[in-house]
Amino acid sequence: MRVVVFVKATADSENSVMPTTELLEAMGKYNEELINAGIMLGGDGLKATKYAKRVHFSGSDRSVIDGPFAETKEIVAGYWIWEVRDMDEAVAWVKRCPNPMFTESDIDIRPVFEMSDFASEMTPEIQAIHDRNAERTPGS
Repeated sequence: MRVVVFVKATADSENSVMPTTELLEAMGKYNEELINAGIMLGGDGLKATKYAKRVHFSGSDRSVIDGPFAETKEIVAGYWIWEVRDMDEAVAWVKRCPNPMFTESDIDIRPVFEMSDFASEMTPEIQAIHDRNAERTPGS
């Protein structure tokens, strides 16, 4: 199963406080373990939301909101994409992670939808579109 692991932002990450050399080294070693275990498919840290844009959808209208965004607890500061056996394995790996922040922090794990989750809505035409897109998307 694929999961996306979200490192939640803190006031420090939103204020662009950079990690220490020690934290960078610890996270690099942790990522190396994930890669060596065949779990990590991708991931990166994200810049503070003061550099971000949010596009709001309302029917056919679109509006753009400039960052920063207020609710730090709802903001993502980084992410991984992992391939794991199950949610228990993902939780076990997150528990091994060095604290990615200088203060208390949270990491969320969310399963990725698989095409089988849409079986009742899937038509041969939609499946063909998905297959074509998957062939052209790196990492699919």
